[in-house]
Amino acid sequence: MRGMFNGLLFFPVTPYQSDGEVDLAELAEHVKRGVDAGAGGVFVACGTGEFSALEPDEYRAVVAAAVETVAGRLPVFAGAGGPVYTARRFADRAKDGGADGILLLPPYLTEATGEGLVDYVRAATREDLPAIVYNRANARFAEDSAVAVSRLPQVIGFKDGAGDLDLMIRIVRAVQDAGTSESFFFFNGMPSAEVTQRAYRAIGVPLYSSAAFAFAPRVALAYYNALERDDQATLDALERSFYHPLARLRAKGTGYAVSLIKAGVELAGHPCGGVRPPFTAVRPEHREELAGILAAGLDALDALDARGGEAG
Repeated sequence: MRGMFNGLLFFPVTPYQSDGEVDLAELAEHVKRGVDAGAGGVFVACGTGEFSALEPDEYRAVVAAAVETVAGRLPVFAGAGGPVYTARRFADRAKDGGADGILLLPPYLTEATGEGLVDYVRAATREDLPAIVYNRANARFAEDSAVAVSRLPQVIGFKDGAGDLDLMIRIVRAVQDAGTSESFFFFNGMPSAEVTQRAYRAIGVPLYSSAAFAFAPRVALAYYNALERDDQATLDALERSFYHPLARLRAKGTGYAVSLIKAGVELAGHPCGGVRPPFTAVRPEHREELAGILAAGLDALDALDARGGEAG
């Protein structure tokens, strides 16, 4: 089933220079580090990459820089979304920049019926560019609308960021029963997805986006490998020491799903220029707490190594 995606999915941040402009050189280094560390796919200029803060020319440059750095070793998908024709223009720029596909983010502000969301997906995407539909915020799909978008030839996957497992298990079953190809992908797109991935995997959602991989690749890969090996002891240890504390810290600040990850990248020794408005910087005491969580996760891996557990 994995097909195009094999391994942990990497969502890079978008670094900025001291003058606030996008730092394409640092972005390339950031992407290279992730690919070299063992990512299974690169999703650039998405939520973690501050898609909503990028203007179209910046966006295309970000996509092109990632594509050039990856150099065909992995699939590169780019975020697109917002007002319907704006989303389509971003999809066009993703295509121009060499992306292998797009992650379609929710439309701008307004709520919509299932039929309206299906029409949005159809109008915002290109038939010659694979698309993954993101179920979250004001783009909430039901079983029938999820089946309808899965039948669009350009839609290859469905990513859940709503966290309604009762509905998601019914969507997975409905899409499968509708005869969608076995190559259709389901993703867990919750913040700190590792916290919920055991549950998502149990309902047929094997793929997930790892924000932590951007700043703690060793921890993220150890967790992914433990899932693959059904190593419950390693999963328990990393959830206690790293993922559950990270989720609790993320809940302390609005917008921390992005700014906390960028703070982590900087703690790992790679300056990335903070965040653009409306996001705000991580508070100093929370940055210090994040440093402690990162150290605790690495200590847990060292302890697992010493006991012969899975730490890679």
